[in-house]
Amino acid sequence: AEAVGLYNLGQTCCLNSLLQVFLMNIRFTRILRRITVPSSPAQRRSSVPYQMLLLLEKMQCGKCKAVGPRDLAYCLSEHKVKLFVQYDAAQLFLTLWNLLKKQMKKPELVKELTDLYMICVQEHLTCQKCSFEMKNNSTMLTLPLPMLDANSHKLKTLEDCLQYFFHPEELTGQNVCFCQQCGKKTNFLQSVKLVHLPQTLTLHLKRFCFESSFYTYKLSHSLPFPQELDFSEVLTEDQCQADDSEKATWQYELFAVVAHSGSTSCGHYCAYIRSLTECKWYCFNDSQVCQVSWDDVKCTYGHSSLYWTETAYLLIYMKKHPQ
Repeated sequence: AEAVGLYNLGQTCCLNSLLQVFLMNIRFTRILRRITVPSSPAQRRSSVPYQMLLLLEKMQCGKCKAVGPRDLAYCLSEHKVKLFVQYDAAQLFLTLWNLLKKQMKKPELVKELTDLYMICVQEHLTCQKCSFEMKNNSTMLTLPLPMLDANSHKLKTLEDCLQYFFHPEELTGQNVCFCQQCGKKTNFLQSVKLVHLPQTLTLHLKRFCFESSFYTYKLSHSLPFPQELDFSEVLTEDQCQADDSEKATWQYELFAVVAHSGSTSCGHYCAYIRSLTECKWYCFNDSQVCQVSWDDVKCTYGHSSLYWTETAYLLIYMKKHPQ
């Protein structure tokens, strides 16, 4: 009786899907269970980690098929997360994660949460004239993967999207940079190299395209993604800034898919999650939870002729051999 649904409070399908992905992740709940319970009722009401823990306990008491995340939703609304509006799952994931991190008081829990989700990359800018190089390390919660290349051609597989994301790009024309060594603006080569991957890795398929400020359309073409993914095989030597012991941990298994159906303005989210204890796939569609097969999950690859089709939007992978 481990898979419990969440009632939709009115356009909360996006929140519900993300909560299920958090709470079905045993490594996340291990951190959550160790938080300090806030002392006053008012602090408890406005603590996102604490309200998430209460929700988890409510889901695990095993009495009901579904529970309502009302207290957590009200708590989020206190932190400027509006209720009853359409959300973008990638943005809401970042918002929730930042609130959790900010409100987990113990430094060791903040560190564990960061280690669990944060990706580390190194950005390189190299002058094409004198080879002067600037490097900058940065962290990301998700890898935002383009679905189209620079010529608007569809990328065919998840591996193609990953390679394209780490592919060097020439900065010419209007995008030239100032080179300190040459003392003038020159053409630069910009590249991103992978330094470190977390235990729980979130990939964001950029299916929503912004044509203009008011018009967004969805790329619903098919993009297959594998159940098992080894980054050291997908990326070239040049695209990595990591030693062999780090690369040895880059073998992943798919843990969850947050899928979007409908159009950009009127859509619905649900989550497909592989239970880590039973290794079975479930579909969490608000209060409805049912066991599904890998073939059902593959239906979220997408289909270009079906505009309303259900398509994977966030892919969450889990390390196979954590250190």
